[in-house]
Amino acid sequence: MSADFPLAILAKAPIPGETKTRLIPVLGAEGAARLHAALLRHALEIAAAATSAHRITLWTALDHGHSLFLELADRYGIELRAQPEGHLGVRMHHALSTMAGPGLLIGCDCPMLTPVLLQGCRKALDRADAVFLPAEDGGYALVGARRADPQLFAAIDWGTSRVMAQTRRRARELGWRLACPTSVWDVDRPQDLQRLALDFPRLAPSATVQ
Repeated sequence: MSADFPLAILAKAPIPGETKTRLIPVLGAEGAARLHAALLRHALEIAAAATSAHRITLWTALDHGHSLFLELADRYGIELRAQPEGHLGVRMHHALSTMAGPGLLIGCDCPMLTPVLLQGCRKALDRADAVFLPAEDGGYALVGARRADPQLFAAIDWGTSRVMAQTRRRARELGWRLACPTSVWDVDRPQDLQRLALDFPRLAPSATVQ
């Protein structure tokens, strides 16, 4: 049986040339967009198995009325909301601040997420102020919080290998207790494609060179 906690997913519309741009040299613009769409579908499948569909919000970007967003909303019965303007920290804080109670926020780049892992991260908030899944590239694939505070996302060099370390410092400044149940990897760089093909073959591009 699914649990019942708020879960936000941040996602861009799979528009060629606008998503998975670091993979375009390997996959081409269309291939990178198809991979992004496959990862988003996978993220929704995992999310819907982890918590009640009515607690899931898909925060959209680029094209809020994209056919994939509408398809997923219809299939799962989730809510669609447009991401606000601003850097990633602003958008994450906004999504967390709208939650009725402690909840989680994920992107769609980490195929390692499972329903059990998501439920465990939510349970970690019973004892911690925030929960993270640090990523191998120095960022993180999940953040959850008992309450939203913009200071958690202040002065962060988004898109760099310093994100998680800087976030830990922000949490210490807030006096927050952190839980980091495990580390994960996500799909962002060409070198991630081989691991994706080995571990999640149904998500991997049919050809890695175009």
